[in-house]
Amino acid sequence: MIAADLIAISHKRHISRQTVNKLNRSESMRHLLFLHLLGASVWVGGHLVLLFSVLPGALRRRDVQPVRAFEQLYERVGIPALLLQIATGIWLAGQWLPHAQWFGGTAIAHLVQAKLVLLGFTAVLGVHARLAIIPKLDAQRLPQLGVHIVLITLTAIAFVWVGSGFRFGGLLQG
Repeated sequence: MIAADLIAISHKRHISRQTVNKLNRSESMRHLLFLHLLGASVWVGGHLVLLFSVLPGALRRRDVQPVRAFEQLYERVGIPALLLQIATGIWLAGQWLPHAQWFGGTAIAHLVQAKLVLLGFTAVLGVHARLAIIPKLDAQRLPQLGVHIVLITLTAIAFVWVGSGFRFGGLLQG
C-alpha cells in the first residue's frame, strides 16, 4: 500500500510539472504572439494608410513629396515593427514546429513555408524599392513606386491571412 501511495504521489508531482511547463509555454507564446500582432498592426496599418490615403493624392498631383514625407515618418516605427515580426515569428514558428520540420509536408509546415516566402518577397520588394526606385523617385517614377506599394501592402495582408492559419489549422481551412 505504501509503495502504491508513493507511486501515486510521484505521478501527481510529474503531472504537476508537466502542467506547469505547459502553462509557462502557453504564457510565453501569448506574450510572443502579442508582440508579433503588435508589429503586424503597425506594418499592415501603415501600408494601408500609405496605399489608400497618401498615394492617391500624390499620384493625382504627380507630387512625390507626400510619399517621401510619409516614408520618412513611417520608417521610424515600420522597420522596427517588421524586425519585431521577424524575431517573434521565427521564435513562434519554432514553438509550433521544430526547425528541422519547417520544410516538411504538414499543414503547419506549409504555413511556416508560406510565411518565409512572403518574408523573402517583402525583402526583395524592399531592396528593389530602396536601391532602384526611391533614389531616383520623381513624378514619372511615382506610378512604379505605386505598384511596389500595392504589392507590399498585399504581401502584408497575406502575412496576416497566413498567420490566421496557425489558429485555424492551415492555409485554406476555416
